[in-house]
Amino acid sequence: MFGSTKGRIAAGVLAAGALIALSACSSGGGAFNSSTSGSGGGSSSDTITVGSAAFGENEILMQIYGQALAANGVKVSYKPSIGQRDVYLKALQDGSIDLVPEYSGNLLQFYNKTSTASSSADVYAALNDALPKGFEVLDQAKAQDADAYNVTKEFSDKYGVTSLEDLKKVTVPLTVGANPEFATRPYGIPGLKSAYGVTATLTPISDSGGPLTVAALKNGSVQLADIYTTTPAIKDNGFVVLKDPKNLIAAQNIVPLINSKKASDKVKSVLNKVSAELTTDDLITMNSENQGASKTQPDAVAQKWLQEHPIKV
Repeated sequence: MFGSTKGRIAAGVLAAGALIALSACSSGGGAFNSSTSGSGGGSSSDTITVGSAAFGENEILMQIYGQALAANGVKVSYKPSIGQRDVYLKALQDGSIDLVPEYSGNLLQFYNKTSTASSSADVYAALNDALPKGFEVLDQAKAQDADAYNVTKEFSDKYGVTSLEDLKKVTVPLTVGANPEFATRPYGIPGLKSAYGVTATLTPISDSGGPLTVAALKNGSVQLADIYTTTPAIKDNGFVVLKDPKNLIAAQNIVPLINSKKASDKVKSVLNKVSAELTTDDLITMNSENQGASKTQPDAVAQKWLQEHPIKV
């Protein structure tokens, strides 16, 4: 989902155009929220305070973590929409929060800017080594939210393109619709050339894979577009997410980041069971529910997911 790769946290978490609705709502009331409290001072010794970054998907994940814990007898409070990564990690450091949903690749880059790990397994292993003392990550989910190169189905069918490697056989000039920083990002224009031998030019579109980027891809202004993998527009428009066999783009698996002092056996068991159930398709569905005129609030979206995936320890 974000940091240097996603543009949602370290490069601009407020990506309204990413079709993942921003939300500054409080914890809200749901059947699972009876043991929650509002945001206040530091977390008490018997309460897990769950925080989130300032965008809808991360708030939904915050609610899933919190409601799952509460359903298993853990006292929970919420601090949604804290801000960008540097802000909420400071809150974790000073004890204002105890737990936050994270994205493995960008969290690794935050703590180790020289890391070259890119696969899910390698990123996770490197992340455990990079975290400061007192923090730990629990099991990572299969679910990911990462940058991805997308093409239309028509383009994919015409040129036989389903992978970034396939772009070498395309005979027309290639342009990529993405944020301006894509011109210099290692996984952007330079990465296409160095990893796959593909020459492309950038059409800068400053909406982080949002409606303008989607429109440019649909109308043929660009042949490729950087759109985050959990953006509902991918499925809605039948876009083809190009495979990345050389792991140019670092894995961004959902992972709980927690203060080790609050990582009891019960808390670990609950959160690891959440991770075992959570998929990328789930994120896409939940993001769809959390957008538009009739959008469902994060706490209700999370409650629905937990009803379909009961977490019991």
